Amino acid sequence: QVQLVESGGGLVQAGGSLRLSCLASGRTSTMYAMGWFRQAPGLEREFVAGITRTGARTNYIDSVKGRFTISRDNAKNTVDLEMNSLKPEETAVYYCAAKLTFGTTALYNRMREYDYWGQGTQVTVSS
Repeated sequence: QVQLVESGGGLVQAGGSLRLSCLASGRTSTMYAMGWFRQAPGLEREFVAGITRTGARTNYIDSVKGRFTISRDNAKNTVDLEMNSLKPEETAVYYCAAKLTFGTTALYNRMREYDYWGQGTQVTVSS
């Protein structure tokens, strides 16, 4: 089992930047592909970005491509999400998720594919 703790959320003006971090502990985190999701009030949780076990491949929803960057440091057991040019409609609780996998190239973008979740961190973008 792995435990995930997000940090780095907060209040930022439209056009600003935030860097979220997810610290994984417990079972060897390098066995997990990782993802970031977000959930705005009244809406379903949606996939934002994913990264393979090694960090060699990433994927994003179209709306954040070119603005968000997911990365991981397996030595530190962290996965970060750098968010630039933030928009008010991106106000949401952001969640880190882990998917146990033996594959090194697999990416996952569906909630049901992930095995573990953090508690989330609030990101508020003011207009």
